[in-house]
Amino acid sequence: MTDPQPPDGTHRLGDIPPGHIPPGDDGSPVFAAPWEASAFAITVRLSAQGHFTWDEWTATLSEEIRMAQREGDPDLGDTYYKHWLRALERLCIARGLVSQEEASDRKDAWQKAYLNTPHGKPVELI
Repeated sequence: MTDPQPPDGTHRLGDIPPGHIPPGDDGSPVFAAPWEASAFAITVRLSAQGHFTWDEWTATLSEEIRMAQREGDPDLGDTYYKHWLRALERLCIARGLVSQEEASDRKDAWQKAYLNTPHGKPVELI
């Protein structure tokens, strides 16, 4: 099984080596960090599997961006994938893919892991 294409067909994430950030059309990175690419891939996969439609996804992401702007986010583009991740978490909880408690526990575990990982070493959850 191959990874699904994003709705606009721009990238095939299954062809991207782990840790590699693909270039955009202008040669700049599409993603600023590997976690952004992972969040994108997870979203595309869950939508392709029918957990939510792409229209539901874009509506939820738009809501997250609007809420952030109301809270003072200057919308310079550097927080886009933080909004993306919050939208993904919301949909996963709403669809019963994960509970609020599980999502919170996992977030706490990741925070503890990265705060205790020496610089330059991979973050690992135990």
